[in-house]
Amino acid sequence: MTTLARPIAAKARQVRPKTAAPARSGPVAETEKFKLEGWEAGALMLLVLVALSFGLVELYSASALMAQEDGLPSHYYALRQLIGAGMGIVIAAVVARVDYSRLRTFAWPALIVVVLLLLVVIAPGTESIAPRVNGARRWIRLGFQVQPSEFAKLALIIWTAALAVKKQDKLHSLSKGLLPFLVVWLMVVIPVLVQPNFSAAVLLLLLSALVLFAGGARIGHVILLGLIAVPVAWNQIASAGYRMRRIAAFLDPSGDPDGVSYQIHQSLIAVGSGGVTGVGFGDSQQKFGFLPEPHNDFLFAMVAEEWGLIGVVLTLSIFLSLAFVGYRIARAARDLFGYLLAIGMTNLIVVSALLHMGVALALLPTTGVNLPFMSYGRSGLLVSFIAVGILLSVARSAEKGRK
Repeated sequence: MTTLARPIAAKARQVRPKTAAPARSGPVAETEKFKLEGWEAGALMLLVLVALSFGLVELYSASALMAQEDGLPSHYYALRQLIGAGMGIVIAAVVARVDYSRLRTFAWPALIVVVLLLLVVIAPGTESIAPRVNGARRWIRLGFQVQPSEFAKLALIIWTAALAVKKQDKLHSLSKGLLPFLVVWLMVVIPVLVQPNFSAAVLLLLLSALVLFAGGARIGHVILLGLIAVPVAWNQIASAGYRMRRIAAFLDPSGDPDGVSYQIHQSLIAVGSGGVTGVGFGDSQQKFGFLPEPHNDFLFAMVAEEWGLIGVVLTLSIFLSLAFVGYRIARAARDLFGYLLAIGMTNLIVVSALLHMGVALALLPTTGVNLPFMSYGRSGLLVSFIAVGILLSVARSAEKGRK
């Protein structure tokens, strides 16, 4: 059997005697090259289709009443999500056929475009195309709606992976390694904070830091970055009263069930009502105006209510399986860039899912993170499908190299 070791291909390899110590390739020592067994790409697509199908079913149940109250057909949100999924599948298929190494060429241009879009969102005088919704400006509307912060995740992961490869010999240095990354990350994160969208900003930094750590950055530097971020994050939380109230609700979900704890309290009611088998598809009571955003931020709570523990285990299993397959694809990548891309794209999907579930279960403060492939939101859906396309491209390249 093939030894299960973390493989990262070096830019150039030297032939060494069998008695010599193993060469270091990338951030960790490489033993025997890990190879895909041929089922990973198919398993990835199957898991995505299962998540999408299950999500569409639950999304229809969660949003039908809300759509009717707005004078829309009951299937309005589910149909829009289905159309977005169709677009996403086509885009993923195209991306999967493109050699992922070409993304290194577009790393800087993509990042610049994303930063410009983020600036358009918050710039004075652009309210006509970037209106304020629920106290925040996060979308650009030009006949269609785009959320630039979602695409910023892709651009920042690709850029971080590309620069981590280029700076392999400097990643051990704080001034020449971590700091240049931090400067560019902040160029993306600060406009997101101004929107304001604190959860998206934190997720951007987390996903980028995970890629850099996988690329060989010192754990001490990553921890230092986290320590520096703590007072900055606390200042952001303290400066906005609603964020402090969310922290208070997280610490005591039952403290003010009709006030600051309302969202998480209703989510826990939904989760607790489901029991083992759930109340039944379409029979949720929380969607009748009790649970805010049941089709989006709290879709997992709807799954728990209508499908019970069985639905919770199924959803969690889907994303843990996605993590397993995605990391296998990363280990088999033909080079360091492919490895870091696959790690980043897998984390983009799985970390978002875990955060969404954590919020619904009151394990994390309330924040707006979609459940990939399941929550309503076409920008996030397209980004998730692009991430899948990149993973398939890495897998296709690894499988081609093996053959």
